[in-house]
Amino acid sequence: MKTNLKLTILDGEYTIHRFLPEQDIPSSILKSGFLSITRTDDELSILCDANIPVDSEKNEDGWACIKVLGPLDFGLTGILARISGVLAEAKISIFAISTYDTDYVLVKKEKLSVAEKILTKSGYVFEG
Repeated sequence: MKTNLKLTILDGEYTIHRFLPEQDIPSSILKSGFLSITRTDDELSILCDANIPVDSEKNEDGWACIKVLGPLDFGLTGILARISGVLAEAKISIFAISTYDTDYVLVKKEKLSVAEKILTKSGYVFEG
């Protein structure tokens, strides 16, 4: 199945940190090239470069990032569903992040080459 969506792999390795919801955001993470901060009533989650030391309650390291090249129109549907479906069939867990312009799909670093092959076989094109 051919798709017109293009993907790229961001350089680096990433860690996902969990904090209590009232935790202050550590200023050190602002040095991260790619960064995501989400606060809910239940938690504060931060994704940042793995090489930035962060003292968090819990963390999960070893993530690689696949970016959907955008910007994507808000009217488009099923982008993450299709990508996550392809990866789920291959038993590859993901951590997904959406921004105003595009989507990011993180997979464990050791699964990245398999994820790239499976997505390519499914019609996605990797650039860069």
